[in-house]
Amino acid sequence: MNFDLSEDEEMLKALAERFITDHYDMDRRRRYLAEPAGFSPANWALLGELGLIGALFDEDAGGLGLDATGIATVFEAMGRGLVVEPLIENVLLAGRLLAATASADVRADWLPGLVEGSRRVALAHAEQRGRPGRLWIECRAGEADDGPRITGHKAYVPAGAGTDGYIVSARHAGPAAEPEGVALYLVTADAPGLVREEWRLADGGVAVSLTFSDTPALLLAGGVAAIESADVLASLARSAEALGIMERIFGETREYLTTREQFGLRLGSFQAIQHRMVAQYAAIEQARALLNLALVSWGKPEFAQAVAGVRAFIGSASIALGHEMTQFHGGMGVSDELSIGHAHKRLLVLSRWPDEPDAALDRFAGVA
Repeated sequence: MNFDLSEDEEMLKALAERFITDHYDMDRRRRYLAEPAGFSPANWALLGELGLIGALFDEDAGGLGLDATGIATVFEAMGRGLVVEPLIENVLLAGRLLAATASADVRADWLPGLVEGSRRVALAHAEQRGRPGRLWIECRAGEADDGPRITGHKAYVPAGAGTDGYIVSARHAGPAAEPEGVALYLVTADAPGLVREEWRLADGGVAVSLTFSDTPALLLAGGVAAIESADVLASLARSAEALGIMERIFGETREYLTTREQFGLRLGSFQAIQHRMVAQYAAIEQARALLNLALVSWGKPEFAQAVAGVRAFIGSASIALGHEMTQFHGGMGVSDELSIGHAHKRLLVLSRWPDEPDAALDRFAGVA
């Protein structure tokens, strides 16, 4: 099997790496996180100008129509750079979902801005009483003379600060745990009856909680199945980003262990540390193999199951690796002075959102 990148994929990888080289170091990353939305608006505009946002959309939406390998290549590079711009949540998940479910008029209104990066949308799906891997929708949708109205609460909307709109899952019939009776709606950020409360995730990103009080909305096509379909590529991207982070902090720790001395000896000379590093190297190689398995499954019925498998493995393995790399750095490892602390916090979010590795393992086993 040939895993060499195509010319277009190499170009995208180089473009992403150049963006990181020119605009990222730890001081600037801290400043980006301190922005009101948790990332740099200037960087977001630049990603639009470079075409890295548009590249993630299908061709009929104005994008490049990347396959799984192209998407994984971009996000692995973003992971190595510890990029904070929410491309997964706002573009690969919500943006593509809107493109797939919106009417022709809504697409014409929203897609140009989404593709060029001048507008953003976020998915408002998770609710407070929900559990990982289990559907729970209490938010209600009703009909008024001027169209649908939504009432309820969405507790967890990552990358929801400063967006122009939200794709909201709401129930018009049936009990909370049933997929039937759930539809998708587009709610603009300035819609009457919408209240937003912002809060910070473990990795420093900004999420919002949304409260709807008879809030006007536009009906989209599809329901729970549309969200699940869009989330497969988002899950692949999360896994690729996590792998890029794992490779970065492993390499930085290996360099640290070869230079840092204790008791007159380099830390890397201690056999116990060598064994632990070898175990983590093996975990990275296993993660790479599972990611490649998912990539070669693109376009096949087993693609979603393969993505669930790599997510289940990386979700757990990345946290174990982060713990080890942090411990090898001692007290500095948990500080914001080094990339290790930043990386481990990001891995925590990637491994637990939108569900835990056990939920992905259930999907891989076909029991969820």
